[in-house]
Amino acid sequence: MAGEAEDDGEEAQGLRKIIHIDMDAFFASVEQRDNPDLRGKPVAVGGSSGRGVVAAASYEARKFGVRSAMPSMTAKRLCPDLIFVRHRFEEYQAVSRQIREIFRRYTPHVEPLSLDEAYLDVTDDIRGIGSATRIAELIRQQIREETRLTASAGVSYNKFLAKLASDQNKPDGICVIKPGQGAQFVAGLPVRRFHGVGPRGAEKLAKLGIETGADLAARDLAFLRANFGSFADYLYRAARGIDLRPVRANRIRKSLGGERTFHEDISSGSALRDTLEDIIAIVWERIDEHQTRGRTITLKLRFSDFQIMTRAKSLPQPVSGRAEFELVSRTILDEVLPLPMPVRLMGLTLSNLEGEEGDERPPDTAQLSLL
Repeated sequence: MAGEAEDDGEEAQGLRKIIHIDMDAFFASVEQRDNPDLRGKPVAVGGSSGRGVVAAASYEARKFGVRSAMPSMTAKRLCPDLIFVRHRFEEYQAVSRQIREIFRRYTPHVEPLSLDEAYLDVTDDIRGIGSATRIAELIRQQIREETRLTASAGVSYNKFLAKLASDQNKPDGICVIKPGQGAQFVAGLPVRRFHGVGPRGAEKLAKLGIETGADLAARDLAFLRANFGSFADYLYRAARGIDLRPVRANRIRKSLGGERTFHEDISSGSALRDTLEDIIAIVWERIDEHQTRGRTITLKLRFSDFQIMTRAKSLPQPVSGRAEFELVSRTILDEVLPLPMPVRLMGLTLSNLEGEEGDERPPDTAQLSLL
């Protein structure tokens, strides 16, 4: 069965060796690293106002139930001693670049998902280390030594399992899922652990009697398609630990964006505007990181009944800078207010890009909308 730092030297021929690295409470950990007064205390990155939203929470805060995307007022009720700090995206970006440089010492096949996580394909052992598990341990060690931060790692033979494994022994842990162990490992997990299955999705699955990977594997594809449409194929493969996607370090980027699912549905215009400001900051940081510009800005809203509204504006020239991006984004939101019902998700995307580079998060690993 999967374990901590098991040797994978006898890994079956023909299978890939994939590592998923996930920084531990990244934004909050950077703040605790840089401010000794915050160490060991419950910290939330985000606004503390009545309409603020938690962008990240330290592990001390998570013990009280504080989570990202949670309204700040809710977080404060759960943890009265919670300390709020404003985000510093430039610093997080700088640390992320430092971490990615460590990755590239071991493989050119690095697929970043965000500032704090990435897939690495180390099938080609360019440094002759001999074990994917050993490579993962060396990466975690160098991250600790060079950034004074901790990372968790998952090691397996595909991306889906590696990502599940990285979450298994958090924080500051490693988990290895060897060939032949994937289906057994997945069988014992709650389906809410599967990437793309959120709280509402887990609730829908539970109503169908599906709470674990084993429950899901017992349902045939026809049943899943009848209840989940195109998402069924992903669920069917996931229940069996199957994932054929390669690690893609270079891919044509069609868009850059971000979205946030709210812990509680929100409906007031002021709350939506405040949340939009947070999303603008996150998305522009990604745009700036990739040194690209685009002409089309799209706002996505998912209502409490799961219906989705999208509104877009296309400019004659690529956005000139953050100020124009902010202005157009705010204008799109203002034009759809007031909304007919509360919103549970908001997203913002820049497309029709120029100067494409290639470190894009693949479409099938983005937050899935069906659930």
